[in-house]
Amino acid sequence: MLEEFKAGGDIMWFLLLCAVAGLTFAIERVITLLLRTGGTRQFAKRLMKTVDQQGVQAGIELCAKTPSPVAKVLGAALEKAGQDRTLIENAVVQAGATELGFLDRFMPLIAGITTVAPFFGFLGTVTGMIGAFKAVAAVGEVDPTVVSSGIAEALITTKWGLIIAAPLSIVHIAFSMVVNGYLRQMESASSELVDYLTAKR
Repeated sequence: MLEEFKAGGDIMWFLLLCAVAGLTFAIERVITLLLRTGGTRQFAKRLMKTVDQQGVQAGIELCAKTPSPVAKVLGAALEKAGQDRTLIENAVVQAGATELGFLDRFMPLIAGITTVAPFFGFLGTVTGMIGAFKAVAAVGEVDPTVVSSGIAEALITTKWGLIIAAPLSIVHIAFSMVVNGYLRQMESASSELVDYLTAKR
């Protein structure tokens, strides 16, 4: 692999940067989404049971010590308990917008790398072919040994650009589905809590 890296030329350094950045962002997203987005319905039920039995303040404290986006959104609703429904809904919307930013963090960068990596690969294709044609021009004849290094650079960079982009595209799609599913659950839990709080007034 090291020999292939050297044969790919300078463009391989840009592709290596894309690979490292993409892997780092993907690992961060896996850890964050696995640890922070589970058990939405269970938490919502537990929260309403806590509010029923121990009061709103106990519910706020439960949300404060639960490190998940849904807890922050539902906690914002509880802090407006007893007020007008519109105020509660506005608090939910504002908290939801903040948590959406957290859930969507690094997703545009992952999408960007899936676009940029093949471009670097194709750029390596161009520079490799330019090198091959320059070698031909220098010797005045088409000799396979002369053009082989330029063609190798062209094919290697294209190969690695696609190798980097393809898995990251799948990862981005999978993460987007997880986030969208979680947002739907969070919206459902918020609506239930708002209905519960306004009916309790």
